[in-house]
Amino acid sequence: MEPINKVKSVIAPLNRTNVDTDQIISKEFLKRIERTGFGRFLFYHWRHDAEGNENKDFVLNDERFKDANILVAHENFGCGSSREHAPWSILDYGFKVVIAPSFADIFYSNCMKNGLLPIRLAVSEVEQLLEKGQGAAYSVEVNLEEQTVTTEDGDTYEFSIDPYYKKMLLNGWDEIELTFQYEDKIRAYEEKLARTV
Repeated sequence: MEPINKVKSVIAPLNRTNVDTDQIISKEFLKRIERTGFGRFLFYHWRHDAEGNENKDFVLNDERFKDANILVAHENFGCGSSREHAPWSILDYGFKVVIAPSFADIFYSNCMKNGLLPIRLAVSEVEQLLEKGQGAAYSVEVNLEEQTVTTEDGDTYEFSIDPYYKKMLLNGWDEIELTFQYEDKIRAYEEKLARTV
């Protein structure tokens, strides 16, 4: 995983509530066994019409948001099934951060474990970001170390994160790499155990 600390980007305002994982990546695209290549299927049925043509009215098809690294959505983002492909597709598309008032628990955990930073802000703060993001391209800076989101207008919103996940994201570690930080202690324990058998 890539370390995350500061992410400064235009936001992509997805002004929708209860975005479920089947909308994030539909079940027919879950046949791949690797973690890459899912980005082109992100929000596929919102980004395309029934014939597969690009839906010009959808936010991710708007040129203003093509290079956005920060997705902003409304409450209960990532509800539905527990598919890990959902954060994979968001990351593979190019997003590093998702901001919403609330997330489904399993989706939130899957994000953390795969290097995608989910940030919970107050409903009023998210609504301000969504409103400002609907017009001209609007930038914010996320600072994980400081646990802040700072807008281009100078407003700063604070967010909380579990220290365990914060350490993982700042260092770009997954849970296996986190375990390797204790490799010397694990080896010493194994050697001690071997001597007593």
